[in-house]
Amino acid sequence: MVDNPNSTKPDEDDTILQQQYLRALSSFEGIVLSQIEVKNSLGNRLNYSIRTGIIILGAIAFTILVLLYTLTTQINRISDVVYDMNTHFLSVSQKMERIKLNMESMEKQVELIAVIDGDIAIMDQEMKAINSDMNNIQHSVNGIRISLSSVHTRVGNMAVSIDQMNLEMQGMTREMHRMGKPARSMNKMFPFP
Repeated sequence: MVDNPNSTKPDEDDTILQQQYLRALSSFEGIVLSQIEVKNSLGNRLNYSIRTGIIILGAIAFTILVLLYTLTTQINRISDVVYDMNTHFLSVSQKMERIKLNMESMEKQVELIAVIDGDIAIMDQEMKAINSDMNNIQHSVNGIRISLSSVHTRVGNMAVSIDQMNLEMQGMTREMHRMGKPARSMNKMFPFP
């Protein structure tokens, strides 16, 4: 039997096709395995990213909680300070009301100062008139003093004159007694009823 060249050829083609098929299948399997490996690595990365994101979000949430706690405590402090400031403002308002009343009283007193100033001007004029009257009285008193000293001198002169007259009267009385002695003795001798 003679070998048919065509009969060997299909077997070789089948073998080649089979080998190509096996190679294609192995390369497809490699591609699928590499895709699965890529997907697994991407899944692992995604898991790591998700875990990292959750940790970061947890840290952010913790930080926000700390900030909220700090803000609430600070708000309580600020509220206390604002309450204290409100009480201080009420006290300041009351004191300002007192200051306003005092200022109104001072304004009234300042208005009275103008009236007092006018009265003082009138009093000043009256004091000037009193001063001139006092000067006139002083001149009059000086004139009275001069007149009194003159009267005193005259009274002194009159006293000296009266003393001299008194001495002369005493002398005259003695003379009268001496001269009346003979008449008395005559009366004793000739009594007349």
